[in-house]
Amino acid sequence: MKKILFAASEAAPFVHTGGLGDVMGALPPALLREESDWDIRVVLPLYPGVRDRFAGQISFVTKTNVRLFWRNLYCGIWKAVKDGVTYYFIDNEQYFLRSVPYGEYDDGERFAFFSLAVLELMGAVGFFPDVLAANDWQAALSVVYYKLQYREYPFYGNIRTLFVIHNIAYQGRYGQCVFDTVLGLPERFRSVLDCDGDVNYMKAAIALADHVVTVSPRYAGEILSDHFGRGLQHILRSASHKLSGILNGIDYASFDPGTDGSLCANYTAGRPAGKGVCKANLQKICGMPVRDVPVIAMVTRLAKDKGIDLVKRVLYELLSQDDVQFVLLGTGEWEYEDFFRGVSDNFPDKTGIFIDFNTTLSRQIYGGADLFLMPSATEACGLSQMIAMRYGTLPIVRETGGLADTVTPYNQYDGTGTGFSFKNYNAHEMLHVIRYALSVYRNKEAWQRLQKSAMQADFSWNTSAKAYSELLGRM
Repeated sequence: MKKILFAASEAAPFVHTGGLGDVMGALPPALLREESDWDIRVVLPLYPGVRDRFAGQISFVTKTNVRLFWRNLYCGIWKAVKDGVTYYFIDNEQYFLRSVPYGEYDDGERFAFFSLAVLELMGAVGFFPDVLAANDWQAALSVVYYKLQYREYPFYGNIRTLFVIHNIAYQGRYGQCVFDTVLGLPERFRSVLDCDGDVNYMKAAIALADHVVTVSPRYAGEILSDHFGRGLQHILRSASHKLSGILNGIDYASFDPGTDGSLCANYTAGRPAGKGVCKANLQKICGMPVRDVPVIAMVTRLAKDKGIDLVKRVLYELLSQDDVQFVLLGTGEWEYEDFFRGVSDNFPDKTGIFIDFNTTLSRQIYGGADLFLMPSATEACGLSQMIAMRYGTLPIVRETGGLADTVTPYNQYDGTGTGFSFKNYNAHEMLHVIRYALSVYRNKEAWQRLQKSAMQADFSWNTSAKAYSELLGRM
């Protein structure tokens, strides 16, 4: 029996702010379905929302102390069991009784404590895993502390370490004062954490982990380059022998147009009629005329790395010259929010703009739109394009990271494909592909064949879990 401990800062449904929460909510139970005799556990911070919303499901286990430099700190350990997976929660109100999980002035100290608590938990509950799988910078120091200190302790000696990069842009980077006043490591280890004069949690974990994995094969290659490496390309190149990419999946039970209660009509690849009903409903929600016109949608964070600059450059041209409707749901940088409000004012009959975070509406958009635009500058994996295909909404993506790994461009000669793509980060190259997709839309036979292919593509966690099972089994 293999014993696996995942360490992460979030996991759905307990705490969920983005892709990391999706992965940590779906991968452990999927892995357990793949390897039913494995013992799979997850450790998370105990945020107030977890304590409040899951009060009847979590229970106190024990308490211990965590020594963070000169501080001797309380560490409560709680647990819940869901889908056969045991979830532990690290309780310390000084660090985790906050209104948001991240973005606090003392994040470097908070997640140093969390990483140490992950290792102390092993002894406190008597669970010493075969593999410790630490996710992103928030858990990176669990690898570092283990390799530099804990592996010399009794019972800790045989743990293998896996570090998972979900987004290399967020590295846990702080001034050297963090090493001097927070981490409590001997001076001889300063160089392990040093990166361009700063302390870098992710860099140290990459250097020390037994294996490093990221969330798509294409992204694993991209981050070795100067363009995508975000300053870590040199350490990643030196670690390339232990670097691989495994594509994330989506929860097929949750994202199922055949059963999704958010939709006004359900449909499948074999029974697609409900898709048209959902489209008409979306047009009504947006206040747009209900007619046979291509609906292009975006559900996104409004940030530059999501390709919003490209959309700004050509959206007025597209809406002025082409018979289309455009729907957007998202929040983010104020300049982008203001831009899309202006689009709504100028094209009230052709747009539905929602500056909001609304999960029900997002599913109605996936169900009702024809095309899903995702022109990211960089995308480690991306889940939205997979969800869109699951709902028969054909993606238009830039060929980067997981977008390139998941979307097969339409081939007009043999009718194959699951969407549309463009290579260069160029607004008019994107516009050209959008217009090509609009021309294909007018060929109803080809369009329906494309929709069916997209809906039948397999991006379930079962596929990803098999790859993780093989990797973890070798460690």
